[in-house]
Amino acid sequence: MLSGPPVTTTVSADQLIERFLTSAPRQRRSLLPQVLQLSSECRSLIADQIDRWDATGDDWACGTLIQLLVSEDDALSQAFWTRFPEGWLAVTSGQGLDYGPLQLALIRQDFEEADRLTSEHLRQLAGPAAEKRGYVYYSEVPPMASVDLESLDRLWVTFSQARFGFSVQLRLLRNLGNRWEQLWPRIGWKQAGIWTRYPKAFTWTLEAPEGHMPLVNQLRGVRLMDALLSHPGVQQRVAS
Repeated sequence: MLSGPPVTTTVSADQLIERFLTSAPRQRRSLLPQVLQLSSECRSLIADQIDRWDATGDDWACGTLIQLLVSEDDALSQAFWTRFPEGWLAVTSGQGLDYGPLQLALIRQDFEEADRLTSEHLRQLAGPAAEKRGYVYYSEVPPMASVDLESLDRLWVTFSQARFGFSVQLRLLRNLGNRWEQLWPRIGWKQAGIWTRYPKAFTWTLEAPEGHMPLVNQLRGVRLMDALLSHPGVQQRVAS
């Protein structure tokens, strides 16, 4: 469940939600503790606002409010799931893949399950040979449809407060001067020169290092990760 430190505020819940949705990213993060403190008041207002939001974008403020809405098992969350049984964000696939289960896992902040599903989808996008062997070759990444990698990335960004996703990893890599060996400890995949052990040593919460998810097996080198982050579907997400 989302949590945050106590914050004193005189702003009403509806004003706070509006400010949270319209503020710049840095200000949003400073407002988040207030939103969480007024969660009971905010939850009753979120459902009425959903129709105003752009389900074709990647606004993490909307994703955070939806996670807050479903954080309790009551009539409010049940009404949301009845209306959006496969999730709110509109995503598409060039290969007819169903991203509903992945979106539900991300909304519920079950990040370990979401990561498992993402790996499964990448194998599906790579083709029957990748599904059979259980992993993707770097050479199988370029033919993947851009719309699918965009959908996967939008899902992760929207429901992680823009902390996780391929585009987040690419931005971090660029900020590090494309130095891969600096990226691994930065995103928590390597510590003291040793690869982080999957799955128990990874952090499956929003407290994980930025860019920590989704995971890509690096034991065979950087080529697969490089192919994913070099794909036009991911490059375009960073350029936009």
